[in-house]
Amino acid sequence: MTSVAYHAFSQKEAKEFDVQQHPGAQRAKAFVRAFLKRSMPRMSQQALEDHLQRKAVVLEYFTHRKRKEKRKKSKGLSAKQRRELRLFDIKPEQQRYSLFLPLHELWKQYIRDLCNGLKPDTQPQMIQAKLLKADLHGAVVSVTKSKCPSYVGVTGILLQETKHVFKIITKEDRLKVIPKLNCVFTVEIDGFISYIYGSKFQLRSSERSAKKFKAKGTIDL
Repeated sequence: MTSVAYHAFSQKEAKEFDVQQHPGAQRAKAFVRAFLKRSMPRMSQQALEDHLQRKAVVLEYFTHRKRKEKRKKSKGLSAKQRRELRLFDIKPEQQRYSLFLPLHELWKQYIRDLCNGLKPDTQPQMIQAKLLKADLHGAVVSVTKSKCPSYVGVTGILLQETKHVFKIITKEDRLKVIPKLNCVFTVEIDGFISYIYGSKFQLRSSERSAKKFKAKGTIDL
């Protein structure tokens, strides 16, 4: 192909293809037509014209598309895996009431900030509404009513809350697991007492912020 491309036209061919008579751009076009006719003698003149006008010349340059690497989303542990690893279990040597008193002090300050300061003229309904949606970890919780008499009177700092139970550490350094169902709890802070009806409170702490609670709860005891 190289020998054909750079092969000089004879005077007869130049005269036949009318290469020398056109100056500038016209001469270049005439040369290209002559070159194609010489290189592809079997193609008709019309086919050569169509080839020049309607088809682009590919110079064998290909753009390489970068493959997008799919990022694997890091999946957290499932509830079953967390239970198997016992991530939320409180070790016996850590089940001491005195260890969690600083947590209780932090919780009281959190509630005071949430309620814009607990003043004597603060409406109890507002405090009740705030507490029902607040995080109760660190609060001192007492069981005032229950279908199970052994739960009544249990008081301690709330360490863990799940959808169905409260885990409370008492002053006797005992970890109590109290079901929410059929129990009434009280939470006291700065003289304000709030009642929590466990049967209407069976939610995770993260889900309560969007929950609308009724003004009065009921329990069948």
